[in-house]
Amino acid sequence: MFLNDQETATDLLYYTPIAKTVERLLRESRGAPVTIGVHGDWGAGKSSVLKMTQQILKSDDRVCCIWFNGWAFEGFEDAKTVVIQTIVDELRRARPGSAKVAEAAKKVLRRVDWFKLAKQAGGLGLTAFTGIPSLDQLRGAVESISAFVQNPGDHLSLERLNNLAKEVGGFIKDADTESEQLPEHMHEFRAEFEELLTAADIDQLVVIVDDLDRCLPKTAIATLEAIRLFLFVNRTAFVVGADEAMIEYAVREHFPDLPQGAGPVTYARNYLEKLIQVPFRIPALGLAETRSYITLLQLESFVKTDDDRFKALLNTAQQDMLRPWKSAGLDRKAVAGAFGNPLPDYAQEALDTSALLARVLSEGTRGNPRQIKRFLNSMMLRYAIAEARGFAEDIRRPILAKIMLAERFHPDFYEQLARIASLDAGGMVPAIAELEKRAKKSRGTDSELNEGKGSGKLKAVANSGDVNDWEKSDWISKWAAIDPALTSVDLRPYIFVTRDKRSSLMGQVAVSHLEALVDKLMGPPLQIRQATTMKEIVGLAEVDAENVFDALRDQIIQADGFSDQPKGVAGLIELVKQRPALQKRLIEFIRSLPTSKLGMWAPAPWHECLKDTNAIQGLDAILRGWSQQIENENLQKAAKRVLALSGKS
Repeated sequence: MFLNDQETATDLLYYTPIAKTVERLLRESRGAPVTIGVHGDWGAGKSSVLKMTQQILKSDDRVCCIWFNGWAFEGFEDAKTVVIQTIVDELRRARPGSAKVAEAAKKVLRRVDWFKLAKQAGGLGLTAFTGIPSLDQLRGAVESISAFVQNPGDHLSLERLNNLAKEVGGFIKDADTESEQLPEHMHEFRAEFEELLTAADIDQLVVIVDDLDRCLPKTAIATLEAIRLFLFVNRTAFVVGADEAMIEYAVREHFPDLPQGAGPVTYARNYLEKLIQVPFRIPALGLAETRSYITLLQLESFVKTDDDRFKALLNTAQQDMLRPWKSAGLDRKAVAGAFGNPLPDYAQEALDTSALLARVLSEGTRGNPRQIKRFLNSMMLRYAIAEARGFAEDIRRPILAKIMLAERFHPDFYEQLARIASLDAGGMVPAIAELEKRAKKSRGTDSELNEGKGSGKLKAVANSGDVNDWEKSDWISKWAAIDPALTSVDLRPYIFVTRDKRSSLMGQVAVSHLEALVDKLMGPPLQIRQATTMKEIVGLAEVDAENVFDALRDQIIQADGFSDQPKGVAGLIELVKQRPALQKRLIEFIRSLPTSKLGMWAPAPWHECLKDTNAIQGLDAILRGWSQQIENENLQKAAKRVLALSGKS
């Protein structure tokens, strides 16, 4: 029933060629150091690609592959030395019986202890910008420790402080006799690290770094600098899985005084390109790949992955994905070839659901596998709730999926459906029949819809206020045109199982920092300005910004009335101002507002956050429509006034 969200060994997305390409690049670069970035949004499948790469490398005994999860070390004050020490310890564990490795590792770790001492005793940092401390600073640090051992406090144990003082004293003595330049010690560290690789008798050390984009900026930058400054020597390779946009954000946050840039590439991007030599971005799923993925996920929940039928279908899907631009996704013929004819009920249902969901989920999630999986998990969980409560016979999965599409991608519309169905004696939404009729007539046949054809706009028919408002949204029109139809369907059981969480983040998992931001943006202007000042909006991941937008929109739609500007509108405008990518969503939201209920405030506030030409034109079209309608005279006058002031009347 539950689809595991962890990296998987079952390659449903056929990412194996990507892992093989990374392995080939590693093999061809042996001898020279290299850093490879495996980039993608959260949930794109980076960890799965890294796991597959690790599995391929295991077959080569001349390669030592180490897995390093940056997120696991979040919270360590000196992440840089933690990274170095962890990698050395892992290399030592990979060669447990080698005395040479143990001795070489001891030398390297001794110097790591010296780095720790410099950090803890004198607050001395090691970065690409500040360099390393002078000999005089280190001497002062040793003197401080020697005086400090009488009262060590909770920083280091007495014994450890004494030992470190002696060790660092030895380093300084060596430096006095060999060189007065402390950078020599960094060179010595790198030389000793290379000696460790020689002792391990390997051709290449591959360090796979995962979840770096989940770390705070300080930890992310420290990890990358540890790699570049200390560990980037011959016979090393680093494969870093991260969303490059999040790493750029970490660079900007960690080095706030960096200039924006002097050209098309920012300094943050230049810094990232310095640290990661070979970037590789995991492509988003297309329509055909999404359809196959949804089908495979559902069938995987009914049969085991080692089932011969599932293996056969997976092989068919992988062959089909070799040229996804020629594919339409797994069809009935392919599934029947693996599972037999007639199809089992669960296989037929999987096909029906994937046909329904593929296009909307492909577009709505931007081809993100985790978001697709989360949607399916939620759907399956809700069906299981219906089974447990004894009304599963009242639920059809394709209808449940269609209702959930509205809940996920157009929550204000979903709320309207829920209210109407709850008040109707038969749980129906009478206006749905008219909406579906118009949508299918406007968009032509189902095959045309599946190819993305059709006019995309409906002609207004003034016999239903709800339909007239809904038809203004192209998304709702597309939704209404897809099967199954909801005409004469009792929606109450579907509404019951989908209204299972009432947080302000609607269909999303409630996240405390997002909830707090939504509360601020629902508040008075001072709170909204504080949210902007604290960079809470600018620092949001793209998917989080969309979730906050949806939460604000949902709360605005649920306002008691629209004669006065509802709470949340000012916050929504500020959010879009800071995140211009949301302008299209804002236009869709404005278009969905109930024309007959709007007060004179409605035409005025939006222009300040719109910069995109298409968005501005979309708002102008809405204002012209308001200025020409006759059901709301006050709105008509206000719209005419705004158009006149802007010179567009």
